[in-house]
Amino acid sequence: MTNWNKLLTWFDHQGRKLPWRNTRNPYRILVSEIMLQQTQVSRVIDFYRAWMKRFPTWKALSKATNADIIHAWAGLGYNRRGLMLRDIAKTITAHGIPKTRLEWLALKGIGPYTADALAVFSLHERVWPIDTNLRRVGGRIWLGKPYPQPIHDNSIKKKAETALEQVPRHYDVPQAAFDLATAICTKTPNCITCPLKDECLAASKFLSGKVRTPKRVIKKVAENIEPGKQYPDRIYRGRILALIRQKPHHISKIGPLIDPNFSKKDQTWINSMITRLKKDDLLKISKGKISLP
Repeated sequence: MTNWNKLLTWFDHQGRKLPWRNTRNPYRILVSEIMLQQTQVSRVIDFYRAWMKRFPTWKALSKATNADIIHAWAGLGYNRRGLMLRDIAKTITAHGIPKTRLEWLALKGIGPYTADALAVFSLHERVWPIDTNLRRVGGRIWLGKPYPQPIHDNSIKKKAETALEQVPRHYDVPQAAFDLATAICTKTPNCITCPLKDECLAASKFLSGKVRTPKRVIKKVAENIEPGKQYPDRIYRGRILALIRQKPHHISKIGPLIDPNFSKKDQTWINSMITRLKKDDLLKISKGKISLP
């Protein structure tokens, strides 16, 4: 049986003090979870504080225009996340706050991980949200897998439900596990300092020195990179949005402004990115000019 008191004692002394913790407010929790998707914690903190100052409630966010959101989200990347968050706020303002994990999951834009995070941190249900960090920690502790894969997720969640049954502060255990994953239970873990080394089924394997560290644990998500271009399309789409946050620009003038190696043959590529941005409601086109919606 896992001695969670060891982990929670470590967490109380060594855990990160983050502005979205120590609250059951589902709005604050959801904002943090959406911002943290594909973005490092250190980058999110200031954006989170600024966002909560500008949009402190579901109602305040529900009234925001697309342009408001795009300006407020500037610098975080993956701008569609901000519009999705605003759309969720509209739904909740109209129909009320979900009261169960399944009700959260029914909202457009809320996936299994986010629903689980809201269930444990806001509703205090005994669930284990599975992301890369909690897969790694849970898979090592309960399954003895040095590098668990997504196929192990169901087994990890079942083990977690049983392991957390009698834990009074069960809702703090995933938060503690996040910090453990960042500080100790990393890709190459420092098991000797881990508060759970005696309970973890994988610790002895690492301490033996016989575990081979793979170059990549989870397969990298494929991104579209235009032939001859240095970066994925998302970088250039971000540059397009950065330009039109300042002022509207004609489509024919965009290319050289976002790519120093732009040539006329690249215009089709530029047009396709602009079309996708328009489809995502991140810009509008009028008489050949693009601007914020």
